[in-house]
Amino acid sequence: MEQNPVSRRSFISKSTGASAAAGVTAFQIIRPELVRGQGKAKLKAGLIGCGGRGRQAVIDLMNGSENVEVVAMADIFEDKLEGNLKWMNAQHPQHASRIKVGPEHRFVGFEAYKKVIASDIDIVMLATPPGYRPMHFEAAIEAKKHVFCEKPFGTDPAGVRRFMAAARKSEELKLTVVSGAQRRFQPEYLDAYNKVKGGDIGDISALYAYWVGTPVIQNQSRDPKYGDFEWEHRNWYSYVWICGDQVVEQHLHNIDVCNWFMGSHPVKVWAHGGRAWRPNEELYGNIYDHLTADFEYANGVRMSSHCRQYPRGSYQNVSEQIVGTKGRWDSRSLRGSQRGQNPYVLEHTALTNSIRGTGPYINHAMTVAESTLTCIMAREAAYTGEEITWERITNSKLDLQPKEFGYKLKIEPTPIPVPGKYKLI
Repeated sequence: MEQNPVSRRSFISKSTGASAAAGVTAFQIIRPELVRGQGKAKLKAGLIGCGGRGRQAVIDLMNGSENVEVVAMADIFEDKLEGNLKWMNAQHPQHASRIKVGPEHRFVGFEAYKKVIASDIDIVMLATPPGYRPMHFEAAIEAKKHVFCEKPFGTDPAGVRRFMAAARKSEELKLTVVSGAQRRFQPEYLDAYNKVKGGDIGDISALYAYWVGTPVIQNQSRDPKYGDFEWEHRNWYSYVWICGDQVVEQHLHNIDVCNWFMGSHPVKVWAHGGRAWRPNEELYGNIYDHLTADFEYANGVRMSSHCRQYPRGSYQNVSEQIVGTKGRWDSRSLRGSQRGQNPYVLEHTALTNSIRGTGPYINHAMTVAESTLTCIMAREAAYTGEEITWERITNSKLDLQPKEFGYKLKIEPTPIPVPGKYKLI
């Protein structure tokens, strides 16, 4: 049997947040001319994935650091790249002088990511749908680039193992890797984390994670000119191979908080889910619209997890709750108490400070990869109807990555998973 690539307590020895990294010795950036503390030098960034998340990440980077420029962009769709580049310059003209992406540095196609990574850049920003994350991250680390990496870090065990191998190399190279799990940079969450670790609520005895929200439907109909492969990219949130299902793509935020506070990942889970309202039509793909999971950590502590995407008007709750032997912390208590500091901006400030050595060194690659695999473990438990262990999911041969790429590729519809029929390989 393949060796488990992740130790059960690997969180403990790694950075768990911006504050946790404060004591780590700083390092020199890969580019020797950008030495520690040289505030006038400009970092150069390239964006891979020019959708709504990618364009906002660029603006957050601009707002988070004055000494950085975006000089290259890539997407498989030219309309996405050109449209969102125009949006950035039109909606945020104050940053136009630092978004320097000339026609020769706008790359389109399934190989376009390689051209961005080969450009004269220091930072690679990964914001494509998550099915591509392991491949793109691996290429960025091989090129010795620092990375801003949107969550999640893959959609299947084979991909996450690939990501983890690159994560280990990024640590060896002392590359900065900041994830899109922005709660790790939100001051209120950092305060709560420090208080919980300081014993304010006693020992953790239970955790609750919720993303009870509304559907993400990117298109109302399929344009007849779209081939199957292009259609699944245009409507990516509805397909497991490229999205991961809601528990992976979205609910990771909450599950990652619980793992972060626990300092580890669960060792097993059982779950159930399905489609209560989502029609069995092409537009709605093959993901579930609700999933509930019961995780257990190595010390016996349990985490109850609930996610669903029901139509507007339904009950909503996006939060985490940590229960201790002497009290509890509920993230809903933060509502209305934020200090006006945008965590989406703070994560980019932390990114550039880590690279320059003017702040703590940060590498979230492995810890957020573990949270990604935690979410995949829950999804597979719901799909199969079985209890899934950490050892089983880390050694699973499940690989959803396409073996060929092309806009007009014909794809046979993947059945909606049915417990008892669906099998985890």
